[in-house]
Amino acid sequence: MTPLTPSPVFQLDHQSGIIGEAQPKRRRKGRKSMSRRSGQNGTVVIAGNWYRVRWRMDAEGQEKRINMSAKIAPVVFDKNGEPKLPSAEVERKAREIVEKSGANSEQHFNRVVLGEVSFRDQAKTYVRWAITRDREPIRDSSSIEAALNKWILPAIGDLPLGNVHNITVKPLVTKMKKSLSARTVNKYVEYIEQVVASLKDGKTGEPVHPRKWDAREMDLPVLKSKEQRRPALNFNAVNKLVSESEGDEQSLYVLLAATGMRISEALALESKHFVNNCRTIQVCQQVDRDHPRIVNYVKTDAGFREVDLCTAVGEYLQAFINLKDGLLFETRNGTPYLHNNLEQR
Repeated sequence: MTPLTPSPVFQLDHQSGIIGEAQPKRRRKGRKSMSRRSGQNGTVVIAGNWYRVRWRMDAEGQEKRINMSAKIAPVVFDKNGEPKLPSAEVERKAREIVEKSGANSEQHFNRVVLGEVSFRDQAKTYVRWAITRDREPIRDSSSIEAALNKWILPAIGDLPLGNVHNITVKPLVTKMKKSLSARTVNKYVEYIEQVVASLKDGKTGEPVHPRKWDAREMDLPVLKSKEQRRPALNFNAVNKLVSESEGDEQSLYVLLAATGMRISEALALESKHFVNNCRTIQVCQQVDRDHPRIVNYVKTDAGFREVDLCTAVGEYLQAFINLKDGLLFETRNGTPYLHNNLEQR
């Protein structure tokens, strides 16, 4: 079937009397641009007894911009009862209302019109994927979520993912350096980098927003191992803890001081983990950080190990283990202790 050719539209030239073909309406080519939307100050009008500002704004699911209106201040009348023209103060407040709405914001335009994902939304997707992925999943996301909620999302959460780069992250780094250690600041920036890189192209599997992160540009603090906090008890403090305690608590102090085990690993020990006449401990599990339960993994792959004990400590712990069956350190309900609860006690 041959497509129908649209009939030409004609118009009359009143000066020459000649009828000619009218110029068709032009359609703007290309995608919508923020350059044609920015710089709105709003139009101040008088509606009833109020000065109001009107402006246009992009909205989700709408092809065209919608008309917005907001009250500014009550109308001021002159002696004759006629409303006065808006003052400079009213005009200033109108501009503030328009700016606050996000009508001139490139971030709002990218998110609503272009459909670009925000850093906040991508962060949720990243955490969900990192927990459920098959390759090296994150078993405990609480530290990442805490960093996101307290520091990162309030600062850059509403930025489109494509706008998160060295320059936009730098003010956050400056703020964090005032309260956090150098190691923590660097770790939180690593989380930001991972979130940005997690949005992948469906065809190539490569990051949609490749970045060359620059520590100098962001002014990241330098890690100095000598200045990092390494809390440790000295010889006298350990002796005092052991001498002034008894029972399970004393055995726990002796075990930790003699082996250097992580507290979560020590609290998950069972009598079956002591072999070689109590001269060797097999480390293969730990207590969950937030729940009183045993999990069959440790902090790192190197954490699966065997720890040798000296003769004196082995004999001391053997006497303690002979009175136990199953968990060495457990609550009245038979559940393992949480190290935070022990520390508070």
